[in-house]
Amino acid sequence: MGIGMPVAAGLTDAQGLVHAKDVEIDARRLIRECGLAVYEFDHLIAGQPLLQPGHCRHPSPIIDLRDGYEAYIETIKVTSGKTYRSTAYKSRKLQRDVGPLRHDYATTDLAPLRTLLGWKTEQYRRTGRTDRFARPWIVELVERLLATDTEHFGGVLDMLYADGEPVAGHFGLRTATTLAGWFPAYDTSFAKYSPGLIHHLAMAEKAAEAGIQVIDMGRGEKEYKEKLKNGEYEVAEGRIARLSPGAGVHWMLRVPVRKARGTVLASPLLRTTADRALKTYGRLRTSMQS
Repeated sequence: MGIGMPVAAGLTDAQGLVHAKDVEIDARRLIRECGLAVYEFDHLIAGQPLLQPGHCRHPSPIIDLRDGYEAYIETIKVTSGKTYRSTAYKSRKLQRDVGPLRHDYATTDLAPLRTLLGWKTEQYRRTGRTDRFARPWIVELVERLLATDTEHFGGVLDMLYADGEPVAGHFGLRTATTLAGWFPAYDTSFAKYSPGLIHHLAMAEKAAEAGIQVIDMGRGEKEYKEKLKNGEYEVAEGRIARLSPGAGVHWMLRVPVRKARGTVLASPLLRTTADRALKTYGRLRTSMQS
């Protein structure tokens, strides 16, 4: 039907056209010349020549480390002081109750990656989401990225351990100066210690030491992102279409659903209600499978 989407749509948190600097592009002519009726996107980065005034824009929270980790922490103490103090207390309590903490940044071992993906699968099921790792090609992609380590690009796995036992972790992608958040997860048996927050602060410190200047946590209304961010980028969601039967079918199938989802996400009350409904569905699905 001539419907185009970004490469690996559903996985990519930053989408864009690779183009010459300051080039002027007629977006509809471009998709026509590509043989497309519609080009749909949901994380198009700001400044793209494809971006048009009517497209919905969303914040993509970041941890800005360009002034160093200590400067970042001082900012968080002001903007999220209660969260920072609570996380520091829980980190000390975790060490008292379980044992000393160890943080492995940029490890290339497959075993901790599989532990992390297992946690993520459990999270998807628990919250009523689709399990991405049920698709073998996504697992293969992540494993291949883990084995990739060049000056300008690589996969980054880092894990937090308490007394040698894995507690939380994250797998993402990096350039020389940016770490893109992708798959964070933790062992729910340690949930009372807020291991995700403990891990993210530890990851930010290690990433800064490795030369990372920005951790892009990605678009999404997550409480931990609001607590940890000290800046944000902007991404857009929408479509470019030309008059055609394919574009009409696409509009009927996708646009009303996207607008309804946007309305829900924009309202804290509706978002909380939808999240609870998904978690209830997840519990029912898990009990039926067991």
